[in-house]
Amino acid sequence: MASRRSLLAAVPAATVAGAAAAREAAAPAVMVSTWDFGAAANAAGMAARANGGSALDMVEAGGRVAEADETNSSVGLGGLPDRDGRVTLDACVMTWAGDIGAVCALEDIVHAVSVARRVMERTPHVMLVGEGARTFALEQGFEPTNLLTPRAEAAWREWLTTANYAPRPNSENSDWRSMPGGPNNHDTIGLLAIGADQRMAGACTTSGMAFKLRGRVGDSPIIGAGLYVDDEVGGATATGVGEDVVRIAGAHSVVEAMRHGLDPTAACRSVIERLARLRGTKVAGSQVALLALDKAGRAGAFALQPGFTFAVTDAAGRTRIEPAGALFA
Repeated sequence: MASRRSLLAAVPAATVAGAAAAREAAAPAVMVSTWDFGAAANAAGMAARANGGSALDMVEAGGRVAEADETNSSVGLGGLPDRDGRVTLDACVMTWAGDIGAVCALEDIVHAVSVARRVMERTPHVMLVGEGARTFALEQGFEPTNLLTPRAEAAWREWLTTANYAPRPNSENSDWRSMPGGPNNHDTIGLLAIGADQRMAGACTTSGMAFKLRGRVGDSPIIGAGLYVDDEVGGATATGVGEDVVRIAGAHSVVEAMRHGLDPTAACRSVIERLARLRGTKVAGSQVALLALDKAGRAGAFALQPGFTFAVTDAAGRTRIEPAGALFA
């Protein structure tokens, strides 16, 4: 088991600095999102931008792609259920103007990110939960859908034989490529975008930790934890074990680090290091990853564990998948 000192010495600074320099040499990014499946989400976001859409339109469009993908076991339709076999979704959005909307424990509605946007635009509130969120979505014209696909149900029934819901790092990438069936844990697609008018927005949407206790909510719908946008500075989003992201107000902490002069990669690393100092060996086997995009179009990320990847797209629509540095490399 790693000591607190070893947790903070695992990644050579030169390696991180070299990766950050390579990013800065590339064309400025206008959209980033978490994990390999973020590439398809970015493509949808860029299509919205090309059609005159705002940064908010971009991140909503990208989030909807992940939510509708039945092969993605960590977001939306096909997401793995809670321990009672019910799929519940969490999502939030935030704009350049500080407008926010969120839903938690939403059932039977595929596009939680769009419901979160409706909460922001059509209510005086910032968050709706559970049955209230579902009722609101139906009133807004969203169609009810059974989110528990046969594949997800089979994975849940297999899990019932052991009932072990310990998180497993990087399940987003490994399970997206294969049939879900093991003790998958989480979690999220987080998206950040800069519109043609140079204004920023972000979104985060998830089906949460697989086989979680009913009613569990992680960081994803919590502004300041799973997502934060400040149009003067940039934005950040998080993925991984949500309980640990909440402990450090992950996304907000990254934005504040950028406000005080750190580049996106260094800002993400500083917050991951803070988590490691706070929790020590309790996070030695967990994954938490942070992704940031500043107003200059610089993208950066950092994680506890190796394996976190993110999709970066420039204004010409060129997308690349990048690996993040990690503390426990």
